Amino acid sequence: MENVLVQEYRADMVECAHNGHICIVNEEGAIQAYTGDPGFVAFTRSSAKPLQAIPAIRDGMAEFYGLSDEEIAIMVASHRGEPRHVEVLEQFARRVKLHEDLMVCAPSWPLDDRSKEVLLRTGGERSRWYHNCSGKHYGMLAYCQMAGLPLNGYDQPDHPLQQEIIRTIADLTGLAQGDIRIGTDGCGLPVFAMPLQALATAYMKLACPDRIKDEATREAVLTITSAMNTSPFMVAGSGKVDTVLLEDSNIVAKGGFKGVYCFGLKKERLGVAFKILDGSEEEWGWIAQSILEQIGYANKATISRLAQAFPTGIMNDSGRTVGRAETVFKLAHGPSPN
Repeated sequence: MENVLVQEYRADMVECAHNGHICIVNEEGAIQAYTGDPGFVAFTRSSAKPLQAIPAIRDGMAEFYGLSDEEIAIMVASHRGEPRHVEVLEQFARRVKLHEDLMVCAPSWPLDDRSKEVLLRTGGERSRWYHNCSGKHYGMLAYCQMAGLPLNGYDQPDHPLQQEIIRTIADLTGLAQGDIRIGTDGCGLPVFAMPLQALATAYMKLACPDRIKDEATREAVLTITSAMNTSPFMVAGSGKVDTVLLEDSNIVAKGGFKGVYCFGLKKERLGVAFKILDGSEEEWGWIAQSILEQIGYANKATISRLAQAFPTGIMNDSGRTVGRAETVFKLAHGPSPN
């Protein structure tokens, strides 16, 4: 069943339509607003990174290694390999003293075009540090070293760390552990499939950790989300949706590959998760802006920053406006009839 979120026009004709689903939950985890199917099951991809970091921070890794906010933020990042990202990763490595080759993520070029161009012009090579998930991988290895867990096999679902991560995710989503389907992410680590309502519930708890029963988990969430808001550039990079939203201290936000995006609102005590079915990411900023407008979000400066960073005009190669994008969904309020 189609549920169009965004339409793209060229010469006043619809050229593309992006279908998807949105779920917004309140502080009880109940559906407050939605469009499409709020129970749609999606893989979390990188939106799970703040959740995956909880066991390490909960067990004292930040204090053990003396980590800065930037280093904690890079652990949950989908960074673009910009120079500051690499500097912080190398600083992290000097504290931990584990070789980058222990990471199972592949040597990569930076996702940031300018950084990649500079690297190519100066004779640089692919590196695991440039992989957008390297902070997550290195953080897991650092935790395993601290906790005396095996470094080999840290990426396998039966590894003690991965078992603790899945238990933590089950707790924050309100799902039974057996109801979370596990696959393999692009970077080689386990990835989790769950209903959007469950993912939105986890983000509500990231924004409102008082809804978390376990005190150590609450404190870990506060440490992680504070680092994300203090160092938003580390979480993504220049001009990315995560960075723009995290500049607002009221928002905890993180996207994932293949069109999944999540954010939590602290004062409003809401969690939001949406999935673009064709896997596109270009529409994230437009959809997030429309959601905030439709719920009457008070911080208009954040909405203005989104509008400025992600204009709806479609440009050709020479910078001429040749089309436009429009968000066309309307949120329904109350529980889903499905």
